Amino acid sequence: QVQLVESGGGLVQAGGSLTLSCVASGSDFRINSLGWHRQAPGKQRELVATITRGGDTYYTDSVKGRFTISRDNAKNTVVLQMNSLKPEDTGVYYCKVVTVFRIYWGQGTQVTVSS
Repeated sequence: QVQLVESGGGLVQAGGSLTLSCVASGSDFRINSLGWHRQAPGKQRELVATITRGGDTYYTDSVKGRFTISRDNAKNTVVLQMNSLKPEDTGVYYCKVVTVFRIYWGQGTQVTVSS
């Protein structure tokens, strides 16, 4: 069992920055990877970035060079630093934790980027 608490969403102007954080708590801490997905209005949910316990990272092409994912394995925390935000980055961002047993999702946090 894992509970994910997300924070950091909000409204920002294009070109600005925002930092999302996700803290995992519970009994299932056999974590293999942590990541962020987002769902824009009228769009399918998509992977934004992921990081393994070993530190390997992956970013979807649209955010490469602008977003940075990091984690603290001891604290079961994952952070998404978003820079040079664009209106198309608008959406609900979901934290995801992949453990040996299953995948856990956060409740989502809204990110709105104005033009």
